Amino acid sequence: MSMRSHYCGLVTEALTGESVSLCGWVNRRRDHGGVIFIDLRDREGYVQVVCDPDRPDMFKVAEDVRNEYCVQIKGVVRARPDGTTNDNMKSGKIEVLCHELIVLNASVTPPFQIDEENLSETTRLTHRVLDLRRPYMQNNLMLRYKVAMEVRKYLDENGFVDIETPMLTKSTPEGARDYLVPSRVHDGQFFALPQSPQLFKQLLMVAGYDRYYQITKCFRDEDLRADRQPEFTQIDIETSFLTEEEIRDMFQGMIKRVFLKTIGVDLGEFPVMTYQDAMHIYGSDKPDLRVKLQFTEVTDVMGDVDFKVFSGAANMKGGRVVALRVPNGSVEGGGISRGEIDAYTEFVKIYGAKGLAYIRVNDLSKGREGLQSPIVKNIHDAALTAVLERSGAQNGDLIFFGADKEKIVNDAIGALRIKIGHSAFGKANGLFEDRWAPMWVVDFPMFEYDDENQRYTAVHHPFTAPKDGHEDWMVTAPEKCISKGYDMVLNGWEMGGGSVRIHRADVQQKVFDALKITPEEAQIKFGFLLDALQYGAPPHGGLAFGLDRIVTLMTGAESIRDVIAFPKTQRAQCLLTQAPSPVDEKQLRELHIRLRNLDAVKSA
Repeated sequence: MSMRSHYCGLVTEALTGESVSLCGWVNRRRDHGGVIFIDLRDREGYVQVVCDPDRPDMFKVAEDVRNEYCVQIKGVVRARPDGTTNDNMKSGKIEVLCHELIVLNASVTPPFQIDEENLSETTRLTHRVLDLRRPYMQNNLMLRYKVAMEVRKYLDENGFVDIETPMLTKSTPEGARDYLVPSRVHDGQFFALPQSPQLFKQLLMVAGYDRYYQITKCFRDEDLRADRQPEFTQIDIETSFLTEEEIRDMFQGMIKRVFLKTIGVDLGEFPVMTYQDAMHIYGSDKPDLRVKLQFTEVTDVMGDVDFKVFSGAANMKGGRVVALRVPNGSVEGGGISRGEIDAYTEFVKIYGAKGLAYIRVNDLSKGREGLQSPIVKNIHDAALTAVLERSGAQNGDLIFFGADKEKIVNDAIGALRIKIGHSAFGKANGLFEDRWAPMWVVDFPMFEYDDENQRYTAVHHPFTAPKDGHEDWMVTAPEKCISKGYDMVLNGWEMGGGSVRIHRADVQQKVFDALKITPEEAQIKFGFLLDALQYGAPPHGGLAFGLDRIVTLMTGAESIRDVIAFPKTQRAQCLLTQAPSPVDEKQLRELHIRLRNLDAVKSA
């Protein structure tokens, strides 16, 4: 018999009476009056092993084993006694009567029990190897593997070819800071780690590999949060000779199949919403459709009210005033309390809002007297009527307001919408629908204006194609240009996004002109792409999905760190390996690098 005949978690009643050889780790050892029970664990789950004193040599070994010992067990599968079955385990109806127990390797006392809950993330990441033994993490990583396999199967069936692109490449402006790698051979020059394979996959289209994909690492030196990592995994895809709609249809099919095959979820229909509508209704380009709250636009009726917060926003360039009606928010005894309103006021300040105005709708039949709010006296009848009618307000509702620059309003009230919808109040009052809510957001603007630098920037990236007929606006009115860009959104997370690309050098030059990138600068940064576009570049487009985000959504994990084997912290550190770390002076000299004020750097 080989060292292992079966995985622990796959031993079932179908093997009753058979001899098995199992390898794994001791999860628990229990001594029950002379009989020792060992819960043996491997990546597929647990099995209960019974060590009987009738075999003294084996029993003596069993007395000495402890948690996390790596052992081999040989024995016979038998049914568990009546009343001791565990329906939560595949092996819950059987146990293995041990005939031979071999310690393959002992273990020191672990810093925590593998089945312990409520561990701090610092502890988990510091002892990541042990953390990865936990069933929670093993299930997550196994699901990640299955997702990647289903993606590969789908793409292979549709004629896509897996092609690797360089990890050491040229630093180009793509929206975030690059990770730079100094060259030892070329003094004073640097490679950059790729933020994405964007330029190379376009070059592959020009080269005739009309259906490319790659599951690859990307690197961005940006501020981190729960759904970001300095290095992350991207399902990167590009194709030639397909329209925007054909690209969306193909990869909607891929995501639907992946969810169905891996977790048994049918995502159903994918509604399509324009960027403009998403921002108008939800204040977000990745709206969570499970939350049943929407913005009510009231900018047009607030320009002449006495409440200066509203009239000031309504009259400023780029200002906006919106209302957010919360049904039953003012119901006595079951609505949103004053203390909760104060907490929401502090919450929206995170997003730049200066405060949070509100109106309690107590009794519409009483007119103004039926409305409770410090601001009502400063809003004339026409504006109040518009707010109540447009929002569909009913007795017992609470109406919040956002008034400021459009971005601040969208960010603050959009975040408030999500927070209320996901709260205990929101769920109790039917403001949150527990379902999978996929969608496409399309027709993104080509450019957004950067007030600080007094120039336009690309919303996606500078290689995104404009809608047909919008090419000339890039010179005369960049703010009017709509792109052939699209994002796939699920439950308020951007799962993936992309666009049809520019395949003509003259159109690409117009984009650079709009972005104030000079021909000389463009040649230095993107010359290899611009040159390639001159050689009969085909119409092409694609998109990229975040593998980490997809698996995080599937598992319901709070952070993408829970679906990555060896992640970084929010300070971009690896607690397991203690990276980043200093390097010796010899290495720095070989790279022609000298640290300024080295002692201060080390002490920091």
